[in-house]
Amino acid sequence: MANSVWRLIPLLSASGSVQMAIDQWLLEQHLAGKNPPTLRFYTWQPAAISLGYHQRRWPEFWQQLFWQGMPVEFVRRPSGGRAVLHQGDLTYAVVASGFGSSRMKAYQTICEFLIEGWRAMGLDLHYGEAGRGYIHNPNCFGTATGADLVTLDGHKLIGSAQLRRGDAILQHGSMRLQPDVKLFSQVFGEELIPVKLPLSSDGNDLIATVIDVLSAAACRCFEIDLEVQPLSDREWQDIADIEGRWKKENILDTRYLTS
Repeated sequence: MANSVWRLIPLLSASGSVQMAIDQWLLEQHLAGKNPPTLRFYTWQPAAISLGYHQRRWPEFWQQLFWQGMPVEFVRRPSGGRAVLHQGDLTYAVVASGFGSSRMKAYQTICEFLIEGWRAMGLDLHYGEAGRGYIHNPNCFGTATGADLVTLDGHKLIGSAQLRRGDAILQHGSMRLQPDVKLFSQVFGEELIPVKLPLSSDGNDLIATVIDVLSAAACRCFEIDLEVQPLSDREWQDIADIEGRWKKENILDTRYLTS
């Protein structure tokens, strides 16, 4: 029996508002039966802080941050969870259906390709366990839940979030590859201990290696074939409409800022 075919969208570097619009659009299209299951990887340019859809409290100074001479973008995700700093990370997104009704089971089914892929690169990961401070910590990487992947010595490498619409799921997550320790400390007021990656490459070569290995792992874990299909001009037009709508509907409410 032939494997099912998923769409693989090539690596994209774009603003957080564009990336979130793409993920939202992919979920809507898949739910409507207009787009096959999709895997994609992307980076955030400029650096950004993304808030979970229901997150209502964050420090006021987050909206006045700069990195490498550029303002740090401030965006809201369509998924849940807490704030994530997107700098030096690689984000994955899976849009698919048929994972059943259990949110945690779906998380772990999707995360199989991350665990297998990183094991192939020489890094063992396991699921985290949320501490009592999970709800009150605005930093997604400050604690690890059962949906997150940590190293054997407890350092979190991948934080994921999920949005479900009917039988369709969007799950996306940030892999912290080459973070700026100073920026992380400035944002969250805590020390970051970067995960030592078992790979000799860095920069774009590191990202390309991770994408290649994880794409191959996805084919094995999901028993699929991947077909590379960039976004078309018509799709970009639809995504621009989603981005405009998303910005209007998700204007950040400053009533809940904390000092």
